[in-house]
Amino acid sequence: ITQQIGATFFPISTIRDQTKDLYRFLNQTMAAKIPGLLIIDTPGHESFANLRARGSNLCDIAILVIDIMHGIEPQTIESIRLLKAKRTPFIVALNKIDRVNNWNSTKNLSFRLSLQNQPPEAKSDFNTRVAHVIAQLGAEAELNTQLYYKNKDFRKYVSIVPTSASTGEGISDLMMLLIQLTQKYQGKKIGVKDHLECSVLDVKKSESLGNTLDVVLVNGELREGDSIVLCGLYGPIQTTVKVLMTPKPLRESRVHNDFVVHKHVKASAGIRIAAPGLEDAVAGTSLLVVDPSNETAVNEARSIVQSELTSILERVKPKTTGVFVHASTLGSLEAILHFFNTSDIPVAFAGIGPIGKNQMLQASTMFEQKPYNSYPERRVILAFDVKVSEEAKEMAEQAKIPVFTADIIYHLQERFKNHVDSIKKTLREEAESKIVFPVVLNILPDFVFRKKSPIVLGVKVVEGSLKVGTPLLALKTLESQVFIGKVVGLEVDKKERNEAHIGEEVCIRIEQHAKEHQVLYGRQFDHKNQLVSRVSSQSIEALVE
Repeated sequence: ITQQIGATFFPISTIRDQTKDLYRFLNQTMAAKIPGLLIIDTPGHESFANLRARGSNLCDIAILVIDIMHGIEPQTIESIRLLKAKRTPFIVALNKIDRVNNWNSTKNLSFRLSLQNQPPEAKSDFNTRVAHVIAQLGAEAELNTQLYYKNKDFRKYVSIVPTSASTGEGISDLMMLLIQLTQKYQGKKIGVKDHLECSVLDVKKSESLGNTLDVVLVNGELREGDSIVLCGLYGPIQTTVKVLMTPKPLRESRVHNDFVVHKHVKASAGIRIAAPGLEDAVAGTSLLVVDPSNETAVNEARSIVQSELTSILERVKPKTTGVFVHASTLGSLEAILHFFNTSDIPVAFAGIGPIGKNQMLQASTMFEQKPYNSYPERRVILAFDVKVSEEAKEMAEQAKIPVFTADIIYHLQERFKNHVDSIKKTLREEAESKIVFPVVLNILPDFVFRKKSPIVLGVKVVEGSLKVGTPLLALKTLESQVFIGKVVGLEVDKKERNEAHIGEEVCIRIEQHAKEHQVLYGRQFDHKNQLVSRVSSQSIEALVE
């Protein structure tokens, strides 16, 4: 599962080369009017709706990936809901066909040609799985779907393209369909516009260039020397573009380091920008170009970009006794706050970027507040897809503040849940050691085996529950009792037990502390006295907790 948006450009020359065998099979020729495809890869986790929302805002058509072996999952439903809400056209890539039973893979072959080469058992398994996915999409997502080459009405049915990311099978079918649908049904919509639309995907540090931005330019143009405004952790950032770079075709901006330098870049493109003062830039926000001489326009731009961060941080309630959260991007932070809110995990502080000395000092100060004495399980730092410095780790160890890191949100939630369960178990065990449950016992006079410590006798539980560890009093009167010791053993039919309940007759062993005045059966108490548990105020408080 990825947690950031990445971009890869596929030039039309590459697409033409990849689809030539398919077009030959179909006896058609490619009529491409576009320069290529910019593929934006977004996270698959269902809690990244906000990050995906930014991605879908950037796109003309979407590819919804479904694993043919597993069918639809929660994130599939969430993605369909999001795409429908934004009225974004999409096709389904039914991935991992190479795992179909007895499938014979041929690298980079079109699906139509690959299917012809399959044995009967592979075709049968494939058809069964496709039918299952189509039925799932209809029942759970209210979506009409059909294999793309059987689809006679693209407006009524969503096309399914079987693919394998591992072997490259079906990728040519996918490319062909993307170009055909966008050119046929979207027309002017896919044309590049003059006004700038640019989103920051990630903030990276380069040894040669310092801090850089990975952005997606959807519309407009960026030039070397442009004055840009973007969101910063501590306020708007205004700086000047020093270097513009794009990954070589088929290289992803999120991963690879093989770039080409440009003086200017036109949309659409994935771009890496080098500029001063980017260390506090917030990924997942808008980037605007301004005229530095127009003060009104600059101030308006600064207000626009910063409002994106402000709207997210306003969801955090600083006075809440909650956890300390840091995430890598604004989208990640937005998603994790939404996920924690639905999981009933209170957040007292949320930030973006790595965790170092300053963040640890801030967390330590926050956790020293008195309300945290009642919620020790919330004295924890949750770091999502961010680095924690060695100094910060040492500080956390000294302050006994757990720091949980993960790059998959479920793992972070699971670690926090295990931490909470462990804390609560320890507190419960401590409380149980102090708790004395009410109990009333009648002594069975025919079953008195030992009259001095350890006293051994038979009793019947009249009220409440008797547990090992219960301190007992012998009632003389309501105002007068004799402490006879603590139950250290309990047997029924010569079998050890930890507790006994109303109506049960059991044999108990009662020990007295050596320093205490020794109480003897038959002298200070006998079968005429009921035995009751000694319940202290401390025990009542522990029971309430």
